[in-house]
Amino acid sequence: MVFLSIVIATAMVLDYRKHRPWAESLSIVLQIGLTMIGCIVCCFFAGRYLDRWLGSGGVLTILLTLFGIVGGAVVSYRQIMEILATESSPGSGDGHGND
Repeated sequence: MVFLSIVIATAMVLDYRKHRPWAESLSIVLQIGLTMIGCIVCCFFAGRYLDRWLGSGGVLTILLTLFGIVGGAVVSYRQIMEILATESSPGSGDGHGND
């Protein structure tokens, strides 16, 4: 996986202008995906820790994992709405707010 990322990054360094739309789209997808995974994993391990500490038998792991899924979805939705608002805002020269 790391090797593939290095190869892709090297290819884009060679001619960034040619690959710019693709690279920006990839970065948005990775950002949203990592946000979802981060929320779910953090809540899972917090629930697991609390279950072991309180001896609740997995109930908190399930509840906090579900909370992580919902929280990750909300944060990802907000990120998507922010990106769409930035792209459609009038006066943005390149469509990404980088005037």
